Parts: sequence; C-alpha cells; structure tokens
Amino acid sequence: MPDTRIRLIAPSGYPHDRAAMARGVARLREAGCELDGLEVLDRSEQRYAGSDAERAADLNALATRDELPDVVLAIRGGYGATRLLTQLHYDALRERLGGSSTVLVGHSDFTALQLALHAKSGLCTFSGPMLGADFGAEALSEFTWRHFWDTVRAPSAQVAWATTSELELDVEGPLWGGNLAVLCSLVGTPYFPAIEGGILFVEDVGEPPFRIERLLYQLHLSGVLGRQRALLLGNFSQCRPSGYDNGYDLGDSFAQIRRASAMPVIDGLPIGHEPDKFTLPFGAPARLRVAGGTAQLSFSDYPHLPPP
Repeated sequence: MPDTRIRLIAPSGYPHDRAAMARGVARLREAGCELDGLEVLDRSEQRYAGSDAERAADLNALATRDELPDVVLAIRGGYGATRLLTQLHYDALRERLGGSSTVLVGHSDFTALQLALHAKSGLCTFSGPMLGADFGAEALSEFTWRHFWDTVRAPSAQVAWATTSELELDVEGPLWGGNLAVLCSLVGTPYFPAIEGGILFVEDVGEPPFRIERLLYQLHLSGVLGRQRALLLGNFSQCRPSGYDNGYDLGDSFAQIRRASAMPVIDGLPIGHEPDKFTLPFGAPARLRVAGGTAQLSFSDYPHLPPP
C-alpha cells in the first residue's frame, strides 16, 4: 500500500460526519497512500455532495486523466448516484479504464454506478469499503482493512464464511450484486446488466422484512433470479419486523424466496452495512463451493494494483 495513489469521489451524499472522513484520510496517509480529490469533502448541495454535474464530473474526469490513480474510492453512500447515470461518458470511460489496473470501490448507493458501468462500459469494479464509514470508523475493522488490501493487490483471491445452508454446491459464473434496493430500482433500465449464470450477492439496511421479500420477488418475477446460479445473502442491518408482522421475520422472507425461486440461497456473506466486510469484484469470474456449513468463493481476472 505505500505510494498507492487514491482519488476520492463523492457520487452520493455529502460528508455529514467530518470526523470520520478526517480519520479515513489520516489512516490512509499513515499507511503510505497519496490522496487527491480532497476537495469533494467540502462540497454539499441539499443532501448531495455537490451538484449532479459536479458529482458526474468526478467520474468522467477519469476518462481524460493522463495518469490514472491506483484506487478510486467513494467517500460514502446515501442516495444520489442514480441521478448521474445519464451524464456519464460510458464510451470514454470504457476506452480509458478498460483493461487498466485502477480499482473503483464503494458499496450501498455506489451499486448504481457499478451496475451502469458494467452494463454500458463492461467495467469490473469493487463492492467494498468506503472512506468514512469504513476506513474512518472510530474502531477500524482489521478484517475489512486486511481483506481490501489483500484482494486489490493480487490477481486472484478466495474467501470463506460460515453459513446455515445445508446445501452442497459447486458452481461458476460472474460475481455481481450489491445493495438490494438499488439493484431493484434499475431493473428494466439500460443501466441494469444482463448477466447470465451469475453468482448474485445482495445486502440492505433499514428495510423491514416484508420489503426485503418484496424486493427479492421483484428480482424473481422479472426473471433476474432465474438466470443466476446462486443467491448470496449479505448483511441486512436494522431490518427489523414490527408488531404487526406476528413473528414474520427476515428468515421467513428468505425461506419464501427459496421456495418461490427454487434456486440455491446461501446466507452469512460478510458484505453490507456492518464493520466487517469482504471486498468483492463486481463482474469477475468466480467459483462458489458450499459444503458442511462452509461457503468458499474464489475469484480472479479483475483489476488489481501493480506490484511495488
């Protein structure tokens, strides 16, 4: 990580937690990283980190840079990336970034950009940590930090986690996914990639169980789930039932989707709005193996930092 060049972008919400942003900047600098794009930390317009034009320009500028950064890091999520999709220069971004080693990383609302950049530019990006909530957390997750650097500094990686699934499974396909609500918001648009035989991962925050079920049904009824080899469930933080639910909870919603879709559903993936998270390459070829309550996911052929 020494001398890693990191460019900050702010495609969604403004940096409301300035202390977290400052901690993230300090930690990355202490690790030997060079940061630019710090001006995005001073932008705000209503709930956004600047105007739509400013936030789209953060990304479009990558297409015209003489020297690309090693890492393009989103500062936070929230909402706002969807408003940029019609303003991105997809052909130019494909020509400049396609085949490069530049790592574009974020999660949550960043999912909208990942979907669009894969659908329109064929780019492989990363679902992973962001500046504020992750690198700037009061207590830095060593799990998240280590897995991020281990993944983006190697041409391939493998992760494993415990699952309650009793399935035995061995499948291969493109790895993709992200925030469930954002995924569903783009179904049926030109910015939603037509991925066949994929390994789809999803996560969300603050949605009650019945809404999670409804979102998963949208993927099922639109045919998206039926075209995948497996569905991986990440963290569903603060997704609590109400008294009206009469005991219906997340487990019931996931069980219903298993019945309705008849596809392998594997839980326990550390991804989403919790401190510990994997860094996963969106669009990379992957292999998923499940047996004995353990899931293993290996992936390769994704952008990664050149050796020092």
